[in-house]
Amino acid sequence: MKKFNIRKVLDGLTAVSSSSSSSAALQPGNRENDVIQETLQSEHFQLCKTVRHGFPYQPSAMAFDPVQKILAIGTQNGALRLFGRAGVECYCQHESGSAVIQLQFLVNEGALVTALADDSLHLWNLRQKIPAILHSLKFSRERITFCHLPFQSKWLYIGTERGNIHIVNVESFSLSGYVIMWNKAIELSSKTHPGPVVHISDNPMDEGKLLIGFECGFVVLWDLKSKKADYRYSYDEAIHSVAWHHEGKLFVCSHSDGTLTTWNVRSPAKPAQIITPHGKQPKDGKKPEPCKPILKVEYKTARAGEPFMILSGGLSYDTVGRRACLTVMHGKSTAVLEMDYPIVDFLALCETPYPNDYQEPYAVVVLLEKDLVVIDLAQPGYPSFENPYPLTIHESPVTCCEYFADCPAELIPALYSVGSRQKRQGYSKKKWPISGGNWGQGAQSYPEIIITGHADGSVKFWDASALMLQVLYKLKTAKVFEKARNKEEKPSTDIVDEDPFAIQSLAWCPESRLLCVAGVSAHVIVYRFSKQEITTEEVQLLEVRMQCELNEVDSPDVGGDQASAVTTPGASSSPQSSVPQTHPSTSSNNSSDGLRDNVPCLRVRNTPLKQSPGYQVELVIQLVWVSGEPPQQITSLAVNSAYGLVAFGNGNGLAVVDYLQKTLLLNMGTAELYGSSDPHQRQPRSPRKARQPSGGLCDGNDGSAGSEDRCKSPTSGSGSPCHSDDESKHNFLERVKSKSKLITKSVANDFAKMSRKFSMTADQKDDARDNSFSRSRSSSVASIDKESREVISSLHFCDCLSRKCEVTAVASLWLGTSVGTMLAISLSVPSTPELRLQQSVGISFCGSVVRLKGGIMRMALMDSTGSLQPPAYECWYDLNAPEEEKERTRRRRPASPPSTQENQDSHYAVVCSEKQAKVVAMPSQNCVFEHNITENSFVLRADVVVMPAGICIACFCANGHIMTLSLPSLRPLLDVNYLPLTDMRIARTFCFSNLGQALYLTSPTEIQRLTYSQETCDNLQEMLGELFTPVETPEAPNRGFFKGLFGGGAQSLDREDLFGELAAGKASRSLAQHIPGPGSMEGMKGAASGVVGELARARIALDERGQKLGELEERTAAMMASADSFSKHAHDVMLKYKDKKWYQL
Repeated sequence: MKKFNIRKVLDGLTAVSSSSSSSAALQPGNRENDVIQETLQSEHFQLCKTVRHGFPYQPSAMAFDPVQKILAIGTQNGALRLFGRAGVECYCQHESGSAVIQLQFLVNEGALVTALADDSLHLWNLRQKIPAILHSLKFSRERITFCHLPFQSKWLYIGTERGNIHIVNVESFSLSGYVIMWNKAIELSSKTHPGPVVHISDNPMDEGKLLIGFECGFVVLWDLKSKKADYRYSYDEAIHSVAWHHEGKLFVCSHSDGTLTTWNVRSPAKPAQIITPHGKQPKDGKKPEPCKPILKVEYKTARAGEPFMILSGGLSYDTVGRRACLTVMHGKSTAVLEMDYPIVDFLALCETPYPNDYQEPYAVVVLLEKDLVVIDLAQPGYPSFENPYPLTIHESPVTCCEYFADCPAELIPALYSVGSRQKRQGYSKKKWPISGGNWGQGAQSYPEIIITGHADGSVKFWDASALMLQVLYKLKTAKVFEKARNKEEKPSTDIVDEDPFAIQSLAWCPESRLLCVAGVSAHVIVYRFSKQEITTEEVQLLEVRMQCELNEVDSPDVGGDQASAVTTPGASSSPQSSVPQTHPSTSSNNSSDGLRDNVPCLRVRNTPLKQSPGYQVELVIQLVWVSGEPPQQITSLAVNSAYGLVAFGNGNGLAVVDYLQKTLLLNMGTAELYGSSDPHQRQPRSPRKARQPSGGLCDGNDGSAGSEDRCKSPTSGSGSPCHSDDESKHNFLERVKSKSKLITKSVANDFAKMSRKFSMTADQKDDARDNSFSRSRSSSVASIDKESREVISSLHFCDCLSRKCEVTAVASLWLGTSVGTMLAISLSVPSTPELRLQQSVGISFCGSVVRLKGGIMRMALMDSTGSLQPPAYECWYDLNAPEEEKERTRRRRPASPPSTQENQDSHYAVVCSEKQAKVVAMPSQNCVFEHNITENSFVLRADVVVMPAGICIACFCANGHIMTLSLPSLRPLLDVNYLPLTDMRIARTFCFSNLGQALYLTSPTEIQRLTYSQETCDNLQEMLGELFTPVETPEAPNRGFFKGLFGGGAQSLDREDLFGELAAGKASRSLAQHIPGPGSMEGMKGAASGVVGELARARIALDERGQKLGELEERTAAMMASADSFSKHAHDVMLKYKDKKWYQL
């Protein structure tokens, strides 16, 4: 019987629909339509998240398993991040999204309890690669304030805002009937309510004694067996935390006035000691001046030496502006360690998990608002450990990112070798103490590199292979420019209010290692990679004067109609104006009428520049002010190492620069590129403001004045006056709503959430800047922010047949505009390297090739066999190496693969815009396939990607859909509603890569990676690391002979007898509701439905049956063993009495 495949039926339906919507695909006798056999099917695609990298955004809680060596961090949005050894990370999310207020490990059990701000408790199973919730408990009448789980206990103590303590069985997640009420705990010792419970812990030497700390400063030592208070301790100041001495005779409290009180358990009348670590001691013996609250204290003992007292906070109020500090008091010495960010929490890592033994602390994990620091307590000076996790993504806010999969194998070692010299010194020499878990055994072995551009002008290269992330190399582009020491020295020619060096877009050729970056100050820098250190006496500088006399465009209704190809004769164009220089600009700052003219936005340094091994400056290109108008920001960028050219465009036009000869080849307005066939009606230029607002690319943390430019795509230009942040974001939402005619309820809710986010107060502006919607070159939102200015939105170098009359592929530059027009320029590149340095590159115009709806996002070239034709490239060689090594490298490295178009009479241009995609046959320029991607939304990012079984177009739309289209027929292969556009950061940073990989910046500090490849999804479980590994729990401390003899050791407690249902009864059902988690058997049974549910139930039944069969087999074996034993004993008895007479018995 033939198997029924619903996917193939859907493929057939989509193929029919796509062919019916194609204007050129139905032309009879068109040979170009049926040449290529497509191999990609919908079975090759599946979308799923893989891993999340970076620092947990807005952390709120932390816990550590001292046996498994696993660190857990909870955040304010309900996320849970788990860290083991380098490369072992895991991300989980609570569905409610409520803040995590506390974490408790079941030490060495592979489980974790999380307490959330919505008064819910969750038990996570960490024994699987993707942790899942086993049980949940939702409190309805009381608010959770504190949790405590004793070591090797299954009873969890829950303190509430009312001052009561409830007890939960973590195995069944059910409440015990045993309750400690606040009024019984304090009785008549206090006339007022003691406040919420802020601390719970059991006496290290007696598990039957529970120490309860109330916020008002009241502490109670509760006897669990007798159900009454043994001692009560009172202090005038509020309590923040409590810590025990391991012998159980002393405990220390930290208070809101910066004091530490040490109490003797048996002396509740007054503290044994009161100290103010950071308070100034008056000479007359009076009480020290109050300090800031000590938020947490830990008291750890050492067998050979003085105990450690570690605390956060408590600084004097006169230390205004001082950074947060961690204080380590060891004996008579006190060390104050300054942190870069406020402290959220800290934990002392100890050699033993047992609280009744010498703790022997060896490190302190400090969780900061934007960093994780681990301090070595065993070395003098307390150095920090070198952090192996990729937690520095946000070191400077990310402004753009690109993803490259299947890179040349030698790239990562080369980048690592130059990047290893940049590492900071002075770290602890010991191994990283958080070392739990095991790496995954994945089959994905190809090299992957992520490049991030940052607000401070830095560019970071990351090794992203095998689902890991490690920084390889950091490039600081700001070194090329002179920095203003203060605001007075800031040049008046700046076009951004802050972050003038921020990276706006980048272009990288992995094979030639050529890097080109564009900044918000209208500058482009070309870098070459070298392993040699050099000193550049003068930075090569080229100043470009770009202006546009015709500005406003009335775009005709293209409607997908094909544009006629017009060729403009002539080998080269006359550029408008350029100022090539090999030294800093000396042009006049003012023109004759007093306006700024011919001056760049930044000053290139005029002193020798020492360049370390790695990326070194080849050429700096700067756009200059024109008659009092600042240069337009660069919206598109492309570089080609085989041609030696870099091209960039903006709202004024296109520029092509020869970076080998350091000359400007082309500088032309967009209207002039059309020649006489310009289809648009253009009107005279409208006046502009003389200063652009802040570039706004960065997810900064300091807050800044926003602008409408920050909320626009580069393809939208920047001709309109600036507005306020809130106003522009409100306009952005209104434009998206007006474009979305069929908006769903969930999308409407998402926009409502965005509106609430954008209406935040001034003190929340720090995070509001993370939502600035200034895009990199790879994306466009011209559909929602349509400007009259036609902008160069996309560029692509290739070898193709750009003219109808051509029979041989020639070097070409394709450019796409924000009104949907694709133009072609033919390049005449000298054939040999020697001629290339002597002769200039010729340029001729081929006119428009095709027009689409919406701005052009991506262009690519496909040969007649259906393979992606990559741009030509020059293989890398070290330009600064000795001549012998340079020649040897050139001979050893293969040249760029020859073009497959040379012996072919046709190939295909793949063009994708914000609304549709087209495949155009070249050189005939016939549109053979066309597909409307979206009607009610718009494409934010599109890439032509190579999959293991073929090539396709991958798109991410503003409505959250991720789609893939086959090539060349443009059949929809995948359409998943993945992520609505609730955060504009996602739109700015989303990018696809080859082999089914993608990523985006999910928060200002985190990168989320995902895959749309079925093969990767199938292998994901193997590729992920394991958090839980079987480890023996350390032996309990030896009580010693005398302690055992006289009862001085730790007293154990059978909590089951106290808290079990038989002894304590049942808890009130209205107090909390038990919710089976999706990871439990109950959750699986409840979620099972339909065919999948029947399969799941059958699998569960089989598991249960197998378990019962196993138990039956064990019982049978036990019965057989018992029978054998009985037979043996019977035989022995028989032999014993065999020869005896009856009277001898």
